[in-house]
Amino acid sequence: MVTLLKKDRKELILRQINVHSRVSFNDLATMLNVSEDTIRRDLNELSSEQKIVKVKGGAMAKGNEFLVENQQNFAQESKKIIAKKAVKLLKDGMLVLVGGGTTVREFIAAIPENLKATFVTLNPYTCIHLMAKPNIDTILVGGKVSNYSQAVIGGDAFLKLREIKADLCVVGTNGIDPENGLTDSHWETVEIKKALFQASKKIMVLAISEKLNSTLNLKICNLDEVNYLVTELDKDHECLDNYQNKKVVLL
Repeated sequence: MVTLLKKDRKELILRQINVHSRVSFNDLATMLNVSEDTIRRDLNELSSEQKIVKVKGGAMAKGNEFLVENQQNFAQESKKIIAKKAVKLLKDGMLVLVGGGTTVREFIAAIPENLKATFVTLNPYTCIHLMAKPNIDTILVGGKVSNYSQAVIGGDAFLKLREIKADLCVVGTNGIDPENGLTDSHWETVEIKKALFQASKKIMVLAISEKLNSTLNLKICNLDEVNYLVTELDKDHECLDNYQNKKVVLL
C-alpha cells in the first residue's frame, strides 16, 4: 500500500468520517495501514481545526455534534433530495420509528407541516427537531444516553420497543451493500437499529450514494429485510444496478 503524505491522509480521514458519520480508531488505522497513535494525532489536529468531533474510540462528523445548528453538513443537498423523496411515504395517522443523524435531520425538516402522525425515537436530538412540527406527537424512549451514538441504550429501552409495532422505521446507515446488507462499525448502533427494525412493519433506509457498496465489520441485517432504499440518485441510475434485483424498493 502506498504511504500517504500527512496532508492527504488527513483529507482521506476527514472524508471517511463525513461519509460514515462516525469512524473508529481501529477502522481508520486498518484502512490507512498506519498505527492507531498516528490516527490519534491526526484526529487531534482535525479536532483542533474544528473539522471533526472526537468521541470515545474514534471521531464523528462535525454535523452530528449535539446542538450544533445552522452549519453546512456534508452532502447536504443530496440529503435534501433524499428527504423530499422519503416524506412521500408518510401518511396521516402513522406510527413512525425514527433514528438519528444528519440525513434523518433533513427528513424531519421536510415533513409537511399539516401531517398528523406519531413519531417515536431513541435519539434526543431527533426529538428536539420533531418538536418543531406542530402536528406531530413525539415520544422519546428514556434511559441512558450514549455519548457515541447519541441515542438511548440499554435493556429497558429495548423492552419498551418490543411493545411497539410501528408502521414505518426511518434510519440512516453507515454501510450498505447488495450482498452484505446494512453494516456498521459500532456495536451500540447495531443493537439500536436491530431493535428499531424488530419493532417495525416496514423499514426505510436513507443513504447518500457515497455509502453504496460499502461494508463495515458489524452486520445489522440483510438487504432483503429492508423495504425501501432512498438515495439522491434516480432509481435507474447505473450506481444502483446491483440493487435492482433485490427485494428492496428503490426511491
